[in-house]
Amino acid sequence: MSAEPASTHDAAEVLARCDVLAGISAAVDGIERSYLTPEHARTNWTVGEWMADAGLAAWQDAAGNQRGSLAGPTADAPVLLLGSHLDTVPGAGKYDGVLGTIMAIAVVGRLRARRIELPFGVEVLGFADEEGTRFGRTLLGSCAVAGTWDDSWWGLQDAHGVTMWDAFRAFGLDPSRVGEAALEPSRVIGYLEAHIEQGPLLQDADRALGVVRGIMGARRFELEMIGEAGHAGGMPYGRRRDALLGASEVVSAVEVLARDAGAVGTVGKLRAFPGAMNVIPGRVEFSLDLRAESDAVRDDVWREIEETARKAAAARNLAFEVSEMHAARATQVGKSLALAVEAGIRATGDAEPMYLLSKAGHDAMAIADLCDYAMLFIRCKDGISHHRDEAVRADDVEVALDAFEWAVLELAGYNS
Repeated sequence: MSAEPASTHDAAEVLARCDVLAGISAAVDGIERSYLTPEHARTNWTVGEWMADAGLAAWQDAAGNQRGSLAGPTADAPVLLLGSHLDTVPGAGKYDGVLGTIMAIAVVGRLRARRIELPFGVEVLGFADEEGTRFGRTLLGSCAVAGTWDDSWWGLQDAHGVTMWDAFRAFGLDPSRVGEAALEPSRVIGYLEAHIEQGPLLQDADRALGVVRGIMGARRFELEMIGEAGHAGGMPYGRRRDALLGASEVVSAVEVLARDAGAVGTVGKLRAFPGAMNVIPGRVEFSLDLRAESDAVRDDVWREIEETARKAAAARNLAFEVSEMHAARATQVGKSLALAVEAGIRATGDAEPMYLLSKAGHDAMAIADLCDYAMLFIRCKDGISHHRDEAVRADDVEVALDAFEWAVLELAGYNS
């Protein structure tokens, strides 16, 4: 089996399609596609057309994921899953998630064009809500496919007070049927996902591709320091209950405690109230994103951060409140699937493929509750992601297509 690319479904086509999806946005000055919106619907329709062109039977599932199925040799044949997500953060780049979904479609198109018959079926998934932009809960689409949808999510509200239940109905979905999106674990071989690295390690090593060895576990919190507003000039220091000073101690501690433990902690949002220049902040709302390779390390760091926050609050006569918004366990890739990805990279000429730990979350984390997974990382310029400057090289995408196709064929036994 040669690693030469097929004559169609090449990097130019994949990147052109990424450009098309970049034009589907709720924002006029950037890219934004969130769950159960008109942009979500238009994206699914567009991607569904591309799936059909590649020979897939395209359909939207009960959770709003866009899916395409290629039948196996028999009705009960197992299924290999390929895909990534189609939604974005606000102000997104062109390639996060989207590149992997379109690459999966292209690989199926290549196999079909070459009339290669696989011993299993293939399903391509364009997950609907990996980012959690609208309702604050990530991995919704992939959780539905994995069969881990939580009915408590129906009450989640967006910034306009619309519940997820009502958004489902407005989108044309039936909340009572969301369970129909789930796959039967016994039928699934595994899940392969191609994704930009969202970090600089491949670029620093002058490598186009890498194999993911695992994904950090994550927890997300909404935190609040509550004191008392007062006049900036009239209130003496000894009587101030400055919520911003208390929150600032926590923000500074997050970096130190996380870095010392080998974890990653980020305060991405901070808002002081009432927000006037001449008023002592009486309340501060801030976020915490905490990640580590093991759940034990992550949870130990959280306990230290929480202890620091409560001590800071007590010293300044403040109240400290915590609301946990998200938790995802750390995961490790399936060995046989990762070896197939490694073999794909070797087939492109890289004799010693680089293994990386993903510090970013992916749909593979949720799919890990359904089946084993593996991921192919693709170099991105300067490691920039979740930003309009997100960029990839066409030659990297070309070898990524070759490697991803090879991995599928490796699992099918064609390369042995």
